[in-house]
Amino acid sequence: MQYEVIVDEMNNYVKHNHLNTVEELEIDRIFEPPLVGIASANDPLFVRLKEASVVGDAYTLPGEWLEGAETVISYFLPFSEKIRRANRKKGLPALEWLYGRIEGQEFNAALSTHIMDMINNESSARAVAPSLDPRFEVKDGFISRWSERHTAFIAGLGTFSLSRSLITEKGSAGRCGSIITGLDLPVTKRPYSELYQHCSFCGECLERCPSRAIKPVGEEKRAGMEKPICRDYINKKIKPRFEPRFGCGKCQTAVQCEDRIPVAGR
Repeated sequence: MQYEVIVDEMNNYVKHNHLNTVEELEIDRIFEPPLVGIASANDPLFVRLKEASVVGDAYTLPGEWLEGAETVISYFLPFSEKIRRANRKKGLPALEWLYGRIEGQEFNAALSTHIMDMINNESSARAVAPSLDPRFEVKDGFISRWSERHTAFIAGLGTFSLSRSLITEKGSAGRCGSIITGLDLPVTKRPYSELYQHCSFCGECLERCPSRAIKPVGEEKRAGMEKPICRDYINKKIKPRFEPRFGCGKCQTAVQCEDRIPVAGR
């Protein structure tokens, strides 16, 4: 199975599947077609994710998820303009964004399942989506056995921002997914060498964060997303008001990196 076949199938699924819509809000598309990258399952950067300063010991390598793993398909689904525009206002998150976060993640899971099933049914190789696997778990509310954003970084899709979002050529407002496969696919070249290479360090995400969870630290303008603060804001301010939906996304909208790689110093 070729890379182009997989990408075409993903694009068609995004364009035509009804799960990528929200009829009650007249959203005809939650996500735009994805960016797709391929990483070698044996890339040494995966091993580095086990370091305590990155993800930690809980992280599980591609070959541990799937025996005979060769490559990892990583993708980024950009939110549509309608969803991003609605969330640019200050204050509480837009209802469109919350649908994009929850119903959008349901679509994301369906897309991963569709591609995983296609590989399993139409090739001699096997495939597994770690985030959908029964072995997947999140410890202490933050540390998981698999990281979609770090996988996307390794696959050449983007680098990190001050808010720890992934900045791709389509910006940071979107969702990531990945599938580990036994397919021998061409590996995507990483067009960057630094962890924060796409970030202009403008600080707009710090100002946009309603919980002030993004804290500037150090002399290099790096920042840290204090996850407990962000989580408490979501749990105490957003979930009670919007259940069963939740989310925020203010740090990904009305910022330079919302839908593009920002120009440094702009």
